[in-house]
Amino acid sequence: MTQSQNPVEGAPLIRPSTTEHPLYEAVVEACRTVYDPEIPVNVFDLGLVYTIDINAENEVEILMTLTAPGCPVAGEMPGWLQDAVEPVAGIKQVNVGMTFDPPWGMEMMSDEARLEMGFM
Repeated sequence: MTQSQNPVEGAPLIRPSTTEHPLYEAVVEACRTVYDPEIPVNVFDLGLVYTIDINAENEVEILMTLTAPGCPVAGEMPGWLQDAVEPVAGIKQVNVGMTFDPPWGMEMMSDEARLEMGFM
């Protein structure tokens, strides 16, 4: 099994987001208001938000990770993300889950985040 595959042959390690949902962009913008307190980049552009799944009832499931399992705000950051997304107009409910599989890596950062942090 390669690192880019999980036990279901060819299936992605990270479940795709529902990017076609009309509220997706508004949820992304809300995610961009949450910052890792140790890094001057928002959690979405850092690549910490793995999946944004919005169903037909406008219930949002977010799967996120942290830069490291021992992150001092590990217990708080999911709540920050939930608090940022819940007020988005049209959203019925938000649940934020945490995973460390696959582990976060710098390659998950957006170009904007890399530029902000001086990696480009």
